[in-house]
Amino acid sequence: MTAPTFADLGLVPAIVDVLDDLGYETPTPIQASAVPALLDGRDVVGLAQTGTGKTAAFALPILQRLDPARKHTQALVLAPTRELALQVCEAITSYSARIPGIRVLPVYGGQGYGAQLSGLERGAHVVVGTPGRVMDHLDRGSLDLSSLEYLVLDEADEMLAMGFAEDVERILADTPEYKQVALFSATMPRQIRALAKRYLHDPVDIATPAATTSTATVRQRWIQVAHHAKLDALTRILEVESGAGMIVFVRTKRATEELAEKLRSRGFAASAINGDLVQAQRERTIGALRSGALDLLVATDVAARGLDVERISHVVNYDIPHDPEAYVHRVGRTGRAGRTGEAILFVTPRERRLLSAIEKVSGRPVEEMSIPSVEEVNARRAARFAQTITDSMGSAQFHTFRQLVEGYASDHDVAMPDVAAALAVMSAADKQFFLSPDAPKAPPRERPPRAGKSVRATSDGFVPYRIAVGKRHKIGPSSIVGALANEGGLRRSDFGKITIGVEHSIVELPVDVPDAVLDALASTRISGKRIDIRPDSGPPRPKSGKAKGAPRKPRRKSQH
Repeated sequence: MTAPTFADLGLVPAIVDVLDDLGYETPTPIQASAVPALLDGRDVVGLAQTGTGKTAAFALPILQRLDPARKHTQALVLAPTRELALQVCEAITSYSARIPGIRVLPVYGGQGYGAQLSGLERGAHVVVGTPGRVMDHLDRGSLDLSSLEYLVLDEADEMLAMGFAEDVERILADTPEYKQVALFSATMPRQIRALAKRYLHDPVDIATPAATTSTATVRQRWIQVAHHAKLDALTRILEVESGAGMIVFVRTKRATEELAEKLRSRGFAASAINGDLVQAQRERTIGALRSGALDLLVATDVAARGLDVERISHVVNYDIPHDPEAYVHRVGRTGRAGRTGEAILFVTPRERRLLSAIEKVSGRPVEEMSIPSVEEVNARRAARFAQTITDSMGSAQFHTFRQLVEGYASDHDVAMPDVAAALAVMSAADKQFFLSPDAPKAPPRERPPRAGKSVRATSDGFVPYRIAVGKRHKIGPSSIVGALANEGGLRRSDFGKITIGVEHSIVELPVDVPDAVLDALASTRISGKRIDIRPDSGPPRPKSGKAKGAPRKPRRKSQH
C-alpha cells in the first residue's frame, strides 16, 4: 500500500508547498492520524514521544483553519518549558511561510514583558507559552482567551510533573467551553486521563510508536565542560577532529547567530540556520555545506529537520537537549545510509542526570572523552602547516615565487629557511600559531554568597532561599515549583525541600544555581505577589548577652 502524502491528508496547497520546501516527504504516523481528525474538528488525545512529528500534527490543521483577518488570539499552545515553547513557535512560524498575515508569539518566563505585551497588543493569532507566564498575562488582562478556538496541551505529562496542574486548570477555565482541544503526552497517567475526560469532547485516541533509536554506525561521545568553557572546547575539537561537514546544535535562534559569529571570528567557515531564514537563504546555506564552501552549520532542532547532507561527518550537541528523543534525531543527521559518523555531546556538571536518559533512549552507552589538550592542538597545527607546504609545491605559481625567493636570498645574503619563516609570519597575520600551555588548574572556589548574605549549603548540595509568599497567600509546593521552573528554566530535580510558612516559604535550590537564574527569578510573582527571593541565613540569632528564654539568675536577698 502506498504511503499517504501530505496532500492526501486534506492540507491545502500552500501548506503542502511549505512542507516540500522544508524537506518533509511523507507524513509520520501521528501526522497521518491526527491531521485529518483535527481538520474534521475533532478533539485529539495523542500518545506520542517528542521526535515523532507531533508539532506538525497539531500546527498544520490549526494554520489551515485560522482566519488572518481576525486580530484576536484564535489558538493557544501550552508547553512545559521555554525551550519547547520557542521550538514550537519557530516550527509554526516556518509552516506559515506561505500564509500571509499570520502572527505567532511566544510568551515565557525569563524574558521581559515589553516585547510580549506589544506583541499581544498588535494581535497574535497563535500564542505559544508556558503556563506560568500565560497566567501572568491573563491576570494582567493583556491576554484575552474569550474567543479562543483551538487549544493544544503539548507534553501534558511533563507540565503536570513540573507542578503546573493548577495553572493549566485555571487557563482552561478562562477559555470557551466549546473549542477544539489537542492533548499530546509521552505517557498517559491517571491525572492526564482525568484532564482529557473533563475538558475534551469525544476525543480521538491516537498512539504512535516511539522514535527510532540512533544508528549503530555513529560513534557517540560526551565531554563534561562548564558553560563558559564551551566555546574553547568546541574550537579545540574542530582543530583536532578529522572530518568534513559538521552541525552544531544549540537551543535558540539567537544562539545560532551568536555562536556562528564567534566561530567565524576564530577563522572557521560557519553559518547559522534557524527559523528566521527565508527559504532561498536556507537553500543557499545548505548548498554551501553540501559543496564544501561551508564546513560548519550552527542550527536549532527545528531548522535542521529534513536536512540530509552526505558530507556531514560530525554532530556536536553544544547545548544538551532536554528531551532525549531530540538527541536521537540530532545524531541522525550523520551516519546515514550506512556511512560512519561522530556525535559529541557537551554536558555541564548540572546536566549529568540527563546523560543516563539519553543513553537509555539511544539504546547505547555514550563514551566519555576529554577536551583535546594544547599538545594535541599544536601537533595538528604543525601537521596542517606541513601539508599546506606540500600542497603549495604543486601550484602553477610555485616556480615564479621560487625565483623571487632565490633572488631575495641571494641579494640579501639570507638563508632559505629564514626567508621561508618570514613568509610564514606574513601569512599568519600576527596571529599566534601555537596555543600556550594550559595553566595548572586552580582548586575550585566556593560560589560567593549574593548580596552579602551567608549561604548554608545542605549535605545534598542545596542552598535554602526565602521567598515572600506562604500559607496566607494560599500557595502550595506545586505553585512554587511551577512558577520558579517557568521563570528560571529550572527542572523538577533542581528543587530540594520546600517548607511553607505563614508569611514566607523556604525552598532549596542547587548550590551552583547561576546568578542569571536568580536574577530571572527576582521579579517572579506567585498568586500576584512578588516573591523577593534571597538566600536564607536561618533563624535570627539572639543578641549578645543573655540568650532569649534563658532562666534568670536569682537575685540575692540582702541580709540585715
